Amino acid sequence: MSMLSNLCRCAVLSSKKSVQKASTSLRIGRVPLFSDSFPLSHRKRNGFRFVHSVVVSVGRSKVDCFRSTSDSSCSSRFSSSFTPQTSRKMPEGKPFERLPKTVKPVHYELALVPDLKLLTFHGDVSIRIEVTEPTKEIVLNALDLELDSVVLKGDKQQTPKVQLSPEDETARLSFDTAIAPGPYNLNIVFKGEINDKMKGLYRSKYVNEKGEELYAAVTQFESTDARRCFPCWDEPAHKATFDISLTVPKNLVALSNMPVKETAQKGELIKYTFEKTPIMSTYLVATVIGEYDYVEDKSTDGVLVRVYTPKGKKEQGLFALEVATKVLPYYKDYFNIAYPLPKIDLIAIADFSAGAMENWGLVTYRETCLLVDPQNTSAHSKQYIALVVGHELAHQWFGNLVTMEWWTHLWLNEGYASFVEFLCVNYLFPEYDIWTQFVNDSYIKALELDSLKNSHPIEVPVNNPSEIDEIFDDISYNKGASVIRMLHHYIGDAQFRKGMHLYLTRHQYKNTFTEDLWAALEEASSKPVGDVMSTWTKQMGFPVVTVAKKVTNEGGGLTLTLSQSKFTADGSKPSEDFTWMIPISISTSKNPGKEAVSCVLSGRQADVPVPEVGPNDWIKINPGTIGFYRTQYPPEMLEKLIPAIRNKTLPPLDRLGLLDDLFAMVKAGHTSTVEVLKMLKAFEDETDYNVWSSISNILGKLGQLMSHTEFEADYHKYQKNLLKKVYSRLGWNLQQGETHLDTLLRGLVLGRLAWLDDENTVNEAKKRFESHVKGEQTLPADLRSACYKTILRAGGKEEFETLLRLYRSTDLHEEKDRISRALGAAKDAELLLKVLEFAMSAEVRSQDTVFVIISVALTRLGRELAWTFFKDNWSTIKERFSGYLLTRLVKYLTESFASEKMFKEVEGFFKENKAPGTERTVQQSMETIQLNTAWLKRDSDAIKKYLTS
Repeated sequence: MSMLSNLCRCAVLSSKKSVQKASTSLRIGRVPLFSDSFPLSHRKRNGFRFVHSVVVSVGRSKVDCFRSTSDSSCSSRFSSSFTPQTSRKMPEGKPFERLPKTVKPVHYELALVPDLKLLTFHGDVSIRIEVTEPTKEIVLNALDLELDSVVLKGDKQQTPKVQLSPEDETARLSFDTAIAPGPYNLNIVFKGEINDKMKGLYRSKYVNEKGEELYAAVTQFESTDARRCFPCWDEPAHKATFDISLTVPKNLVALSNMPVKETAQKGELIKYTFEKTPIMSTYLVATVIGEYDYVEDKSTDGVLVRVYTPKGKKEQGLFALEVATKVLPYYKDYFNIAYPLPKIDLIAIADFSAGAMENWGLVTYRETCLLVDPQNTSAHSKQYIALVVGHELAHQWFGNLVTMEWWTHLWLNEGYASFVEFLCVNYLFPEYDIWTQFVNDSYIKALELDSLKNSHPIEVPVNNPSEIDEIFDDISYNKGASVIRMLHHYIGDAQFRKGMHLYLTRHQYKNTFTEDLWAALEEASSKPVGDVMSTWTKQMGFPVVTVAKKVTNEGGGLTLTLSQSKFTADGSKPSEDFTWMIPISISTSKNPGKEAVSCVLSGRQADVPVPEVGPNDWIKINPGTIGFYRTQYPPEMLEKLIPAIRNKTLPPLDRLGLLDDLFAMVKAGHTSTVEVLKMLKAFEDETDYNVWSSISNILGKLGQLMSHTEFEADYHKYQKNLLKKVYSRLGWNLQQGETHLDTLLRGLVLGRLAWLDDENTVNEAKKRFESHVKGEQTLPADLRSACYKTILRAGGKEEFETLLRLYRSTDLHEEKDRISRALGAAKDAELLLKVLEFAMSAEVRSQDTVFVIISVALTRLGRELAWTFFKDNWSTIKERFSGYLLTRLVKYLTESFASEKMFKEVEGFFKENKAPGTERTVQQSMETIQLNTAWLKRDSDAIKKYLTS
């Protein structure tokens, strides 16, 4: 029986019942972390300047589908008066209109001929269209293309007037007389540049086996960049089929979504013609042309799987191949639907702007998300690769077979794939304990962002494509995955799988809205999924459940009073009168691994009886940390949980959930920072990697705060004492019988100590680094990041130059990442300035530059230098970066400041220097600066007293 399969007697639900006002009782919502290097096209160093100096009604008839403002056909079954609230109005741009519905694409015949020496391409496309009503113009998308000829063929041939609008990214074809409804062929001959923007058809630089610098041609079309490669209806709802051909030099590999149908040699060129695709959205079309090796195998269900690698490195594709061949049959069984294409290729791209892209049948990855070098890839990276492969292959069903109708529903793609990747990896690698890692890597990150007033709902209206980049964030991915995990627990795995099969078969090759998913899951489970989930996807933020002990019951047990309100990062009273249908589960010390109570809190407050609880027993709300909410305990209940942390009778997920909830209360000002410092002492004997991962996250955030004080050294001493036992237990050497999680823990602990200049750690790191550099004994990959940072902090220019030599001598992207991101650990201002200069040089791929700069900003001195550098080189940075990379840079360079002065400086800079697509990120950073400032002012004296006493 699943957690929420039965409701408390005080909460009777039916599938017809809508969410009540705030005072009812109980009833039941491309891959981006700082550690993920999200790349951008390589560009030479050029021109940068280096300066040294609601009461909400969500009934079945009232659910907003958030269609685009231009879509007036929003059906009555999804109409709504519900509007998500945010704290400020986003900047308004030119009104955006989706493409007219008078013309629909049916089939594309697309031929591309790239020139990888001139970095240009030409092509022609014949689009079979259906005109649905008389019209004198056809509007489709085109950007950065020259259209040499445009002809419409029907009963007669017509040549329209062509108006290209770079601002609207459209081609408007005007005719003298109205075109009658019916089928036509639209033939367009065009040409363009193989650009360096990591969008459309772009160039990816690599060095071949002869040492020559060459380019591959790669496509990246999500979200709206197919239009940069060929004229098309570039919206996800305009699905069509594609016949694609590529004419390329005979020594190059040419790939597309489907297998090769036929080839024809023309001198030094070969024309590859591919099989016809299934009906699909333009953003999933893909081509890759370049020099590659591959390894291949067949899955047990007969799908040909190939992993393409740089020449001479095909053995580095074997791990991803093993994962992929096992993932496909797993998903076939889980969804009860076979993978619909005859092949799938996974290919490592040298320059790539995201972690990976789920193009149907041809999935593109950055090298560190696909390639495994047995001698040089860390356990953490290998685990991450398994997750990314699982994520992108989940999209082959959820996103590709069934696609969101518009970008408002992006979370349907990304939230679901982010959940399923963990299901898959848990099945393949149970030793990873991946669901516990999910809480640290996904759940907590989502809570942190979603507590801000400048967050956004999961299902956020996207009225203009320029807004899309900002919702590829921790809300769409991680909150989306977290609420799906909660829903999965609510309805149970069997019903969840049944509902997913129903959803995918009912809507295959079509487009959907969020409500279509809820309808299928509700039908499969006979539970009010739509009512429950709309409170989690349409409302911004999440609740805090406040616990109070009410009475001891006759015959044993007691009754708790549970209250809910919107959690706010600053502890202020929320402006929105939101309530959620919150899954409540409770465990006790009688049986820590079992839920003693399962019910749903739908109103402001309710009494919940907990049976068989003695006066000395502890009670834990939200066991397993599955419900997407915070819990606030009274001191006497919290006190009883501390011994269970020390003796580990409280399960790991509950230990880390309890700690993180307390830390959130500290940041919000509900309790003193000293309380979390005291609780951390109870974890000195902790052995679990996942719990330590949560501790490390908290220590790091506190460290950022302490860097603004004069007692930072005392905080370093506190951390060393806390880490002493776990460091002593693990040491530096791999131990016999060591688990995967112990290996991860060693790297985590040494990484933490690297920033603390611990004498023993420094001495050991120096010895091992010297041996590594001399080639006497290779450092294990899991220890290198910590070792590099430690020796650089303890050393100076000589160590810096040695690390640069190691960087230049390796061709493994993962190792380059490790070294370049360690450089920011230097303590000397002159070296940090050199790191910033190095980051912008031609030696660092643009996809990695942002993260090298961010590494400098992890200390107070570095943060000030990096911010000055950012401002002084803003024009170059703005030109060079956009989308995800720019928002990450803005976030990590600014959000750790903690003064009113810096708040005003950041605010003033971005008022004067507009950065389209980063507006929400800037607002979130400014809000975080204010939170840090208030936190420091509130708790500084108490922290100092505790640390120095």
